[in-house]
Amino acid sequence: MSRIHVERHRTQHTGWLRAAVLGANDGIVSTASLIVGVIASSATHSAVLVAGIAGLVAGAMSMAAGEYVSVSSQADTEQADIARERQELAFDGVREEAELAGIYMQRGLDADLAQQVATQLMAKDALAAHTRDELGISESVRANPLQAAFTSAFAFAVGAALPLLCVVVMPGENLPWTVSMTSLVFLAILGGLAAFMGRAPLARGVLRVTFWGALAMAITAGIGLLFGSGA
Repeated sequence: MSRIHVERHRTQHTGWLRAAVLGANDGIVSTASLIVGVIASSATHSAVLVAGIAGLVAGAMSMAAGEYVSVSSQADTEQADIARERQELAFDGVREEAELAGIYMQRGLDADLAQQVATQLMAKDALAAHTRDELGISESVRANPLQAAFTSAFAFAVGAALPLLCVVVMPGENLPWTVSMTSLVFLAILGGLAAFMGRAPLARGVLRVTFWGALAMAITAGIGLLFGSGA
């Protein structure tokens, strides 16, 4: 008996990968920018540390809530579409089978083969066939609100902890530069890792995240200097 070759694709991991990359990226950028801005305002080291910790906690909770609400809305839409499809199958299965055959014809099958495929798939699991081929919803990419919320919050906390760790272990006059440079290195690594996992151009992924991270920290430092000098 021949063994079935099962290929592993990355699309089934896009949900948590997207949430993890966005969460870690936001954690590094927002916390590093906050720390640099507070330092630029001539705040004390303890104030910088408190601001960083507060930014970590608030940011992680915000990411979790935002992802949960967003992905829940997507899941609600998917469930509504599936429920509507279930009603249509119960009301007029013949028309739904013809619709499924039409989809396969548009994908390149001839009319007879398309009808045979539609008939067999409808006989096995009509709802699954329409959910996958008509609605474009599959189990591997179904919205999972709790997974997205937890992944985003955890990734944000990990990302935010990196610049915060610099404040704890390397205090001193060069702290703004230390936080900025180490954060840019972390962002470059993150951008490269995300590009590698997604098989995207490595240089583009690195430059994209480091540019926006540097811009965010520069603007925040400018605002800290402005308000600090006016205090």
